[in-house]
Amino acid sequence: MIEYLWKAAFVFYYQTSTQAEVWESKRLQLMLEGKSSSVGPGMRQSGTLPKLIPQERKTMDTCARYLLNNAKYLKYDDY
Repeated sequence: MIEYLWKAAFVFYYQTSTQAEVWESKRLQLMLEGKSSSVGPGMRQSGTLPKLIPQERKTMDTCARYLLNNAKYLKYDDY
């Protein structure tokens, strides 16, 4: 799951940027708090703001789809 978040972060930021780390950390924290179902839609909305073309969005959309499809299993706050 974390690898999906990192790949999505790199859609918006360079791999070596601290901004990518902050972006990933915020979403991971939300997931650990049991808010996985809001992370995927939030990513999709973020992808519309900079007007990314479909090819640029592909990795982020894959991550969002994974989170949405598996939301019932991502109950990290229960564990």
